[in-house]
Amino acid sequence: MVPRPNILLFFTDDQRFDTIRALGNEQVITPHLDALVARGTTFTHNFIPGGTCGAVCMPSRAMLHSGRTLFHLDREGQGIPDAHITLGECLRQAGYETYATGKWHNGTAAFARSFGAGDEIFFGGMDDHWNVPAYHYDPSGRYDHACPYTPDPFQSNALKYRRCDHVSPGKHSTDLFADSALRFLTDHDTSRPFFLYVSLMAPHDPRTMPKQYRELYNPDDIALPANFLPEHPIDTGALRIRDETLAAFPRDPAEIRRHIAEYYAMISHLDDAFGRVMAALRARGDLDNTIVVFAGDNGLALGQHGLMGKQSVYEHSVRVPLIFAGPGIAAGERRDGFSYLLDVYPTLVELAGVSVPASVEGRSLLPMLRDPQASLRDSLYLAYADSIRGLRTCTHKIIEYACGETQLFDLQADPLERENLAAQPEHAALLAELRAQLRGQADAWDDVAHPAGRAFWTRRQNDLGPKTY
Repeated sequence: MVPRPNILLFFTDDQRFDTIRALGNEQVITPHLDALVARGTTFTHNFIPGGTCGAVCMPSRAMLHSGRTLFHLDREGQGIPDAHITLGECLRQAGYETYATGKWHNGTAAFARSFGAGDEIFFGGMDDHWNVPAYHYDPSGRYDHACPYTPDPFQSNALKYRRCDHVSPGKHSTDLFADSALRFLTDHDTSRPFFLYVSLMAPHDPRTMPKQYRELYNPDDIALPANFLPEHPIDTGALRIRDETLAAFPRDPAEIRRHIAEYYAMISHLDDAFGRVMAALRARGDLDNTIVVFAGDNGLALGQHGLMGKQSVYEHSVRVPLIFAGPGIAAGERRDGFSYLLDVYPTLVELAGVSVPASVEGRSLLPMLRDPQASLRDSLYLAYADSIRGLRTCTHKIIEYACGETQLFDLQADPLERENLAAQPEHAALLAELRAQLRGQADAWDDVAHPAGRAFWTRRQNDLGPKTY
C-alpha cells in the first residue's frame, strides 16, 4: 500500500497574488517561493469570493477550513459548526497527525476539533508582530486563559486582558510560528503522515519586520501602481474603515511607496521562513512525500484605485496566490482557469486518498492539476459585505455598488481595471447580460439568505430589477 503523503499548508495574511518574483513581480525578493513555483503548479487565477465583513480574512479562513461557500458559513466565519467537518478534522479522522501554529480566526471549538497538537496559537485577527498573545496547545480545547496588560502605561494603570497564556517579547510572529513548525518536524513520529498548518500573521499590518528585510527595499525605487489614484471615485461602503485610514487622504505617492516597500519587506521575511521549513523537510527526507501548498487569505490595495485595504472586489483584493507541489504534481506549470481558495480542502483530501465530507462545497482541483486544459468554472461570484457585488468572467468584470454606481471592465484590454465602460452605449448589451448573470449567481450562492446579501439586494432592486425575497 502506498503511504499517504504528508501535507504542509503554509498560509499568509493579506498577501496579494502578484507578490512573488517568479510570477512576474521583479520588485519583490522571494527566492524560496520562486523555487516552489519551479517545482510545482501555480493557479494564476485563484480567488476568494470576497467577505461579509471588514475583517475579510475571517470568512476567507472559514471557507478554507470548511470548504463552504461564503453565504453558507456560520455568520461571518466566527466559528465553524460541528456539522461542517473541517479540513484538519477530516485528515485527523483518517489517521493524520494534525499540528497547527499561528493565526486561527474561526473559534476555539473548531480549532480543537481540527488539531491534535500545536503551539504558538494566536486566536484573533491582528496584533503586534513582536509581542504575539499566544497559547500553547491545550488538550482540553478551552483556551480560556487571559493575560493582563496595561494598554497605555504612561497615562494610566488601567488593566485590560487579552486571550493568551504567554507572550514571547521581541520575537517576530513570522519567526515564532516558523520555529514552532520546525520543532514539530524535529519531533514528529514518522509512522504517521502529518498535516502541518503554518498560518502567518504577515504581511498584515502593522508592517514591521527585522531590520535586514526592511533594508532590502528603498521606497524611492518602488514603482507606483499604474492604477494608483489619490482617492476612490465611488462610495464602496468602506472608504473610512480602519484599513483605509492607514494612509492620508488624498493618497500621497511617497507614502504609498513606503507602504509597498514595507509590504515587500514582510514578504521577503516570510519567504525566508518558508525556506527554513522547506529545508527542514528536505533534511528529514520528507520533501518528496509531502504535498506543499502555499496560499494567502486575501489581497490588499496599497494605493491601487485610491484604496489601502481589501474591502473591494478588484483583482488586487480578491485574487490570491495558490501553489501546489509534491508527489504527482507537475513541476514548473501554471493553470489559468478559475479556482477559489475553498477548493484547496477537497483537493488536499483527494490527494491524500480520503473521502471528501458531504458538507464540503468546494471543487477538487485534481482535474486541473492533471489536465492543463481542464476548467471548473466559467465565472466567479464576488461580494463585499452589504455594499458591493461583482461577477468576473474570463474577459470582463461587472461591479455593482449599493450606492447605485456600476463599473464594467474589459480585463483583456484593461487588467488593472482603470477604464469603466458601463456608461458607453456600445457595451449596453454586454452590461445587461452580465447583470442577468450576476442576479442568477446571487440566487445560486444563496446570497439573500445572509443578512449582508439581503441588505445589498434590497438597496439595489430599483436599479437591477425586482427580486423576490
